[in-house]
Amino acid sequence: QVQLVESGGGLVQPGGSLRLSCAASGSIFSINTMGWYRQAPGKERELVAIITSDGSTNYADSVKGRFTISRDNGKKMVYLQMNSLKPEDTAVYYCYLGWYARNYWGQGTQVTVSS
Repeated sequence: QVQLVESGGGLVQPGGSLRLSCAASGSIFSINTMGWYRQAPGKERELVAIITSDGSTNYADSVKGRFTISRDNGKKMVYLQMNSLKPEDTAVYYCYLGWYARNYWGQGTQVTVSS
């Protein structure tokens, strides 16, 4: 049973920073992709950033230059450093883990950017 647990969300002012963390547990294939998606009210879930087990990354255009994804394979962790946050970054952020046809999601953590 694979589980993903996010932490680090909260309320931050525009221009501020937050760091999200996601801990994975269970039987996980060593070659995998981890990442972050988000869903704002009334919108579909969208990709924020992903990182493969060999360190290749991909970012949504809207967060390039502001967000940085990283991972620690030994600890089965993935992180999202979010800087220069904007009100439009407000959403529930979901951790993702996948390999081949298997996809797993965390329960989500709320990020609110507001003054």
